[in-house]
Amino acid sequence: MPGVIVDCALYHEGRRTDRPEDFSTALREARGSEDTFLWIGLYEPSEAEFSQVTEDFALHPLAVEDALRAHQRPKLEAYADSLFLVLKPVRYEEESGGLSTGELMVFVGDSFVLTVRHGEANPLGVVRRRLEEDPEVLRHGPTAVMYAVCDAVVDHYLDVASTLHTDLEGLEAGVFSEEGRVDGSTASRIYEFKRRAMEFRRATVPLADPVTRLMGSGLPFVHRDSRPFFRDVADHLSRVNEQVENIDRLLSDILSAYLAQMGVRQNDDMRKISAWAAMFAVPTAIAGVYGMNFDHMPELHWVWAYPAVLLLILTVCLVLFRGFKRRGWL
Repeated sequence: MPGVIVDCALYHEGRRTDRPEDFSTALREARGSEDTFLWIGLYEPSEAEFSQVTEDFALHPLAVEDALRAHQRPKLEAYADSLFLVLKPVRYEEESGGLSTGELMVFVGDSFVLTVRHGEANPLGVVRRRLEEDPEVLRHGPTAVMYAVCDAVVDHYLDVASTLHTDLEGLEAGVFSEEGRVDGSTASRIYEFKRRAMEFRRATVPLADPVTRLMGSGLPFVHRDSRPFFRDVADHLSRVNEQVENIDRLLSDILSAYLAQMGVRQNDDMRKISAWAAMFAVPTAIAGVYGMNFDHMPELHWVWAYPAVLLLILTVCLVLFRGFKRRGWL
């Protein structure tokens, strides 16, 4: 399965050795040598391609099923032969302004790390290079890889949250500007932004529990000196979740204020329509009276009756116009 394996390497005392051709043999070598572990990275393997890995690494069937099907929420599962961690990397699309979410599964066991990636959001290449440049961290074994992956994913969350907050400020300014329009497109933009924030929230909030468990004791295959590192990840994640909560709350406030603003503007429009209708009602009423074909009507044979009626209509309309203008209806 060469196309599925993105990278495969043995690490001895924090330093990379030659890439093994047979990872089954490499795993036995890692378990037979102190301070050595095997790291294999896979990209969207099929069930048949993953079956050999399942047998050699003795992975739990439930974890294997989750790794193959993807679409999992962030979680941490402890099995007899491995730890199984699910992360959801998030990438901000510059062109569309949307978010793309991938999935990253990390198996950690006796002298091995196995990463399975789904989607395009991928921090693993950067993580591997960074770790290989820092043998002192990599010397801690598979736990160091799990920490570095979590740290990279959460740090990228901070960048995405900052970008979303900047976009939200632009959305807020556009909604409440003098040129802001009251139409369906504005509400659609707010709802679309809220959907993106919810998608981001689904990636960040559930990760708090796994990171908290990794900070504690009692988990197998986790190095005893790793707690300070995971505390740092937990601190960054709490900042992300606070920003997500602020974004979601501000979006709700913007939507409520926008709907209230739209109601006020509609009331203004109705007042204007009512004012103009009242002014048009006056000539309509007078014309309706004089349009009735009766012989005995007041001023019917008076020479100045027609100009007097027009003057009356104009006077009443001007009085109504000034009154409505003074009240702010026009």
